Amino acid sequence: MIKLDSIRECLEGVIPGTMATCDANGTPNVAYLSQVQFIDNDHLALSYQFFNKTRQNIMANPRAVLVVISPATAAQYRLTIEYLRTETAGPLFESMKAKLAGIASHTGMSGVFKLLGSDIYRVHRIEQVDGKSVPAPASRNTLTALRACTEKLAHSCDLEQLLANTLTCLERHFDIRHAMVLLYDQPNERLYTVASRGYEASGVGSEIPLGHGVIGVAARERTAIRIGHMNAEYSYSRAIRESAEHSGWAGALETEIPFPGLAEARSQLAVPMLAAGRLLGVIYVESPQDLRFTYDDEDALVTLATQLGMAMQLLHGVTEHAEEPAPPETVNDKPSGMNGAPVVVRHFAANDSVFLGDDYLIKGVAGSIFWTLLKDYTDRRRSEFTNRELRLDSRIRLPDVSDNLEARLILLSKRLVERDCPVRIEKTGRGRFRLCVHRPVELSEH
Repeated sequence: MIKLDSIRECLEGVIPGTMATCDANGTPNVAYLSQVQFIDNDHLALSYQFFNKTRQNIMANPRAVLVVISPATAAQYRLTIEYLRTETAGPLFESMKAKLAGIASHTGMSGVFKLLGSDIYRVHRIEQVDGKSVPAPASRNTLTALRACTEKLAHSCDLEQLLANTLTCLERHFDIRHAMVLLYDQPNERLYTVASRGYEASGVGSEIPLGHGVIGVAARERTAIRIGHMNAEYSYSRAIRESAEHSGWAGALETEIPFPGLAEARSQLAVPMLAAGRLLGVIYVESPQDLRFTYDDEDALVTLATQLGMAMQLLHGVTEHAEEPAPPETVNDKPSGMNGAPVVVRHFAANDSVFLGDDYLIKGVAGSIFWTLLKDYTDRRRSEFTNRELRLDSRIRLPDVSDNLEARLILLSKRLVERDCPVRIEKTGRGRFRLCVHRPVELSEH
C-alpha cells in the first residue's frame, strides 16, 4: 500500500495537480490546483482561493479524486480524498499562505493568488497510474546528516560554541551556505540575530518583529514555513521597514542593524526552536536556488531546531549552577595601555540604545549591559565581572521570563568587534569575563 509520505515530492507544486469533482447531479469538473500540502499519512490540505465550480461541487459532494505527478520520476498517482473542513487561521493556514505567496510571485499572479482557507481532506486510497517513469535520482541522506549534527551539538560546552557548531553543521552536512539563528525577546515581541553564516556582514543584532516576514510568522505560529520561490511579500527586509513605518520611529531607521540576508532569496525555510512549549528562537536558512529545500530538509531542520532548543535549556541550567566565583575585586586607579583620543559613549535611556560617538552600536538589554559595565569601569575601575552578578543587577532590568543573558553577551561581544570598538569583552572562565578598555572612555547619558 502506498503511503502519502512516500510521494511527498509530488506535492511540491513543481507540476500542478489536477482535481476531479462532481456536483449533486453527478456532472464532473476537472481543475488544476495551486497547492497541495502534506499533513500526515491520512490527511492533506488543498488551497481554497476562489468560490469556483470545484468549491461548489465539494460543498455539495465532499468526495473527489486528485492526481499528482512526481517531478523526479514522472510517476503519476491517483488519490481518492474526502473533504472534512476549512481552516482560515493557525499554523497550517499561515504555512500555506506563505508558500502560495511564493508561487504567486513566481508566476506573476501576486494580485490573483490569495489564500482564503486551507481545505483539509482525508486520504482514503492512493494508487499509481499506469505509465512510464524514470528511476528516482540519488538524494542526500538527511538522517545521516542529522545524526552528525546532533553528535556535534552534544559536544558544545557553552552557548557561543553551540550556535557556531549549528551553523557549521548546516553548511557541512546539509550544504546550506546561508543561515542564521535568531533568539526571541519575549517582552518586546521581537527576534534578534545572534549568529549567522555565509554573508558579507553578520547582521548580529538585527531584529524582526513577531509575525512579520517568513521568520516572524514562523515564530508566531510555532510552525516551520518553507517557500520555494522568490517572494517579496515575506522578505524580512520589507518586514522590518514596514514595522518601522507603523511604529512611530521611521525617522530613526539608521539606528537599525541591517539584516544579513540574500538580496534575492529564491528559497526560504524558517523553523522555530521550542523547549517545554516555549519559543526560544528561529533557525532560518535560504538559497538563491528555486525549490532548494524539500520536505525532508524541513523534517531534518525541525528536529535539529528541537535539539538546539533543548541544548540551550540544558546549557543555561548547567552554566547557572557551575559559574565560577568572581575573584576579589581589584581597583586600578591608573589603567595601563591607554592612549589615543577618548571614545565618547552615548546612552539613551528610553530604549537603552548606545552610540560610539555618532555611530550606532546596540540597544535593548545588550545596550543596558554595556552601559552598566562601563559605569562600573569608570566609577569604580572595575574590569572583572560574572554573569551571576549581572543577573542580579537591577540596573540592567533583565526580563523575568527568560533573560538570555549569555546570548546578550555574545551579541554585545560580536558587535564590539564588528564596530572596531576600543572596548572588548574577554571570557576568563565559566560565567566570568573581563572588560578590556584600550582607550580613555567618556560617558554621556541622555
